[in-house]
Amino acid sequence: MSSDVRAAARAWLAQDPDPETRTELWELLDAGDAGALADRFGARLEFGTAGLRGELGAGPNRMNRVTVMRAAAGLAASLPPGSHVIVGFDARHKSERFAGDTAAVLTGAGHTVEVFAEPVPTPVLAHAVRTSRAAAGVMVTASHNPPRDNGYKVYWGDGAQIVPPLDAEISAAIDAVGRVDELPLGSHWEVRDDLTPYLNAVSGLRLGDERDISVVYTPLHGVGRDALHAAFTLAGFPAPVAVPEQADPDPDFPTVEFPNPEEPGALDLALALAAERNADLVIANDPDADRCAVAVPSPSGWRVLTGDEVGGLLAEHVLRHTSGDDRLVVTTIVSSSLLASIARAHGVRFAESLTGFKWIMKAGTGADRLVFGYEEALGYSVGDDRGVPVLDKDGIGAALAVAALAAGAARDGRTLLDLLDDQARRYGLHATAQVTARVEDVSEITPVMSRLRAGPPGRLGGRAVEAFDDLSRPADGLPPTDGVRFRLEGGARVVVRPSGTEPKLKCYLEVVVPVGGDGDVAGARRRAEAALEFLRGSVARELLS
Repeated sequence: MSSDVRAAARAWLAQDPDPETRTELWELLDAGDAGALADRFGARLEFGTAGLRGELGAGPNRMNRVTVMRAAAGLAASLPPGSHVIVGFDARHKSERFAGDTAAVLTGAGHTVEVFAEPVPTPVLAHAVRTSRAAAGVMVTASHNPPRDNGYKVYWGDGAQIVPPLDAEISAAIDAVGRVDELPLGSHWEVRDDLTPYLNAVSGLRLGDERDISVVYTPLHGVGRDALHAAFTLAGFPAPVAVPEQADPDPDFPTVEFPNPEEPGALDLALALAAERNADLVIANDPDADRCAVAVPSPSGWRVLTGDEVGGLLAEHVLRHTSGDDRLVVTTIVSSSLLASIARAHGVRFAESLTGFKWIMKAGTGADRLVFGYEEALGYSVGDDRGVPVLDKDGIGAALAVAALAAGAARDGRTLLDLLDDQARRYGLHATAQVTARVEDVSEITPVMSRLRAGPPGRLGGRAVEAFDDLSRPADGLPPTDGVRFRLEGGARVVVRPSGTEPKLKCYLEVVVPVGGDGDVAGARRRAEAALEFLRGSVARELLS
């Protein structure tokens, strides 16, 4: 074991206030576990536009009380003196402790702090920051990451997540923080326990009056249940039936391998309960309730809709219940191009953003009225003629809108699947898929991206590449990002980008298949799936090999 690593570990021990991580570190030192110590002290969690996120444990490359206190001190130094900050936390391991440490550091620095009394969904915190005119907000959450993780998201006064260059400014302030045991700590802050403003905002969305719908719901052991049930009641819906095994917050997420509604098997308990009760709809939130998954009965069993399918349905639902040519709808460069077609048909403004909801909220101009934004990874911000109430993805507001849409369809003897067929006939069938290539080390990704930029192929999936976009160069009003986009004949598209959280490359595929005059959507779906499968193979061979 290097003397530098041992010295860094001992310096950490000297300031760490947590007996658990102190014990962990002493045991590693006593055992001489050089590999484990190097992993904890050979790097550090980087503070970026998603804040911090990582595995719980000792050292700068883990989420722990020292890391959180340093982040809070950096945020404190970046705020105007005497700022008002609101802090929320989910039900993960140590989330409440991290929220308390954040409040202590911020108040010790002279700021006024409110901390939610109980675990809350992330959109509740985002809404509170915006409507309380706070200078900033902190949400302690790792969203849908595995149980061993936690994270730290920072919101600015507009109620949206921070974006560059603010993230770099806060990161630099964090770097300047000394020992956390020398920070002045406050001991008094306000307790916030009222979710009413948020609940009134989302339950009051003017998106249709039909309420006759039966819903089975799972919060996946997260914090969404109470807020969602309260919002449904305020909006006049029947109370959803929660999956009993997953209804209570549990930081170990015992019934799922990963607490992510996109993961295979995550919705199995909800689908089984829905089939047993003959429900109309399954709705799932991720553990901090900012994402929303939807499943509906079909002739062959329950079908989980894709994020793009739900995004297209919600977009049209919102536009049919709002008015004005200043309305703006936004999605990301990796989501389906269907939203652009919907916007054109309704005569409203459309914008694309980089991946991540922080960018969706920054799209458009001051003359635009954002009524809907979404990303394919089950994130939606739903509004009405007053705009969106939450400037972040909101799984509870989206759940209410989906329920209203499904209830309206049921009134007419139709289902969400019928509405998807309607859109396919109107705009063409937009089918999307992903191909992911995991690497052993993130350093392997750079050569692949360099190769794609230097020699992009002329054909993919049997289609000519009509345009190639290097997204690292500013274009179409977008900030630069590490990604490339292939525009293929027939409206198909492939976007390749490194994952922002894992050592892997992600490829986003889309094909657009017209539905013929006979209206045969089923046939169009078969053709689309065949085209996607061919494109998947081509991408794996020609882009990732």
